[in-house]
Amino acid sequence: MLDRIAMILVIIGAINWGSIGLFQFDIVGRIFGGQSAIISRIIFTVVALAGIWCISLLFRHNEVLVEESNG
Repeated sequence: MLDRIAMILVIIGAINWGSIGLFQFDIVGRIFGGQSAIISRIIFTVVALAGIWCISLLFRHNEVLVEESNG
């Protein structure tokens, strides 16, 4: 479950970065009061932590496949 939540947060972060890169529009900053607003900073930090967590998915992929095939 934690893997899915982390992946969703990473996708949200990727969409936000894409909107910044393509349109110079920060979706999270716009919704939560700017990039320097405390809630925006918390969201950016949580998304960054989710990205770090998702690094482990690169190394657990085979392990998950083995568990699913045995289950």
